[in-house]
This record gives sequence, structure tokens and C-alpha cells, in this order.
Amino acid sequence: MSTKSGVGVPLRLTLYARAYCHLCDDMLVALESMRAERDFALDVVDVDADTALEARYGELVPVLAHADRQICHYFLDRAALTAYLDAIG
Repeated sequence: MSTKSGVGVPLRLTLYARAYCHLCDDMLVALESMRAERDFALDVVDVDADTALEARYGELVPVLAHADRQICHYFLDRAALTAYLDAIG
């Protein structure tokens, strides 16, 4: 279980995405299935709603991040996410 943010509180990851992005939809579905195996919360943020986020992530979306660390982009890298969760958990 990844509870770095406190006792019993799941780690919060952020998926930077956009509404018309099929890769974003695919990563969200993959993350939801992975949440059944691992304990983490997920916030989905529309990069097009914020010019700074759009400038930062642009064509990289979807981007999965924790704090300022990018874990993966375009497709869910399950191995990278598992390693990250294990390292901080």
C-alpha cells in the first residue's frame, strides 16, 4: 500500500489530460484497473483549462505525475508506476 501522504491516506497521483485525447482515455482506463491492485488516488486535470499546464505538457499528454515527478506519458508504463509506488511506499 502506498500511503506516503499519511497514515491510511492513499498517495495522490495526477493525470494531465485533455478532453479529445484517446490516449488520455486509454491511460485513465488502465489506471483505474491498476487501482484495484494498488492503493492510490487519482486526480484528472485538463491541461487545456490552464495555459501554464498546456505550455508545460503540450503534446506529451497524457502525463502521469506525482508532485513534480513525471512517471510516464502517452501510455501507462505499469512497470514504472509499480517501481515508483514501491520506492515511495
